[in-house]
Amino acid sequence: MLVNKAKISDYKIKKIIKHFCHDITADKTAGLTGMNRNTINHWYLVFRKAIYAWQHREFEQIFGEAEVDESYFGAKRIRGFRGKLKRGRGTLKQPVFGIFKRNGRVYTEIVPNCKKAVLQAIIKGKVDSSTIIYSDKWRGYDGLVDVGYNRHFRVNHGKNEFSKGRGIHINGIENFWSFTKRRLAKFNGVKRYFDLHLKESEWRYSREADDLERELWHIIKWYLN
Repeated sequence: MLVNKAKISDYKIKKIIKHFCHDITADKTAGLTGMNRNTINHWYLVFRKAIYAWQHREFEQIFGEAEVDESYFGAKRIRGFRGKLKRGRGTLKQPVFGIFKRNGRVYTEIVPNCKKAVLQAIIKGKVDSSTIIYSDKWRGYDGLVDVGYNRHFRVNHGKNEFSKGRGIHINGIENFWSFTKRRLAKFNGVKRYFDLHLKESEWRYSREADDLERELWHIIKWYLN
């Protein structure tokens, strides 16, 4: 048994892991495996909590080249608010800040706002000053050179500029946002456990299901023992 308290066998847990890593929803997994929906929900939540802990544990400071960007998550309408919510900056949606290490992984953080003090505090804590940083023209990134990031390159999305050539773009982090929003749409936007789903998307991004499956078994054993 994976853990003494587990009420199902390792074989069944591995079956649930396989479906989870292929990003099959809990209700469909219950139908495909013949297991109780509550059992699947329980293990899916265990997996997400384990991945959340693992992502924090395994994070290493970013070196090399990194793209930074912010995005906004939430419903198009909320109760008590008239009209559609605005897209992008100034919205009532939840802001999230992301750092994409080129040829590497993504780091995300839920933030109260996307002001300069908030974003640059995260960058200084997570990104080595030798790193080449790419961003758009949002004022939250103004002054990065002044705090030690001497190689900071920007694209002006406001003028429909998405690449200056020579690798100056933020396509990697923007692809991650698109991937994450497509995933969350399957869960109706995820009102509960948004932080867990966000870290899960970090973990999943640009990886094959078979690789995720092998790693998740290792993560679960680490997390539960």
